[in-house]
Amino acid sequence: MKSCKVFRSDKKAETYLYLADGVEFNDLPTELQERFGEPAFVLRLELSADHRLARVDVTKVLESLAEYGFYLQLPPKLPVEEEITRHLL
Repeated sequence: MKSCKVFRSDKKAETYLYLADGVEFNDLPTELQERFGEPAFVLRLELSADHRLARVDVTKVLESLAEYGFYLQLPPKLPVEEEITRHLL
């Protein structure tokens, strides 16, 4: 079981950052901090291999938390047509 905190980006829609316990936002690389923007706390999670997450593989999250202390969840990719339409409307 691995404890982590989840934060939402104020700059990028549907972008979330999972931080392992003991890791602070200021510990992350400066470029990541700048691109992510101001972190907004969402929730605390207790993750295990049998835990299910909506958009990401929990195994990848756990591996990244163990190796790097964080996991960056990016928004799902949209088909090109949908992306173009979204920007035009």
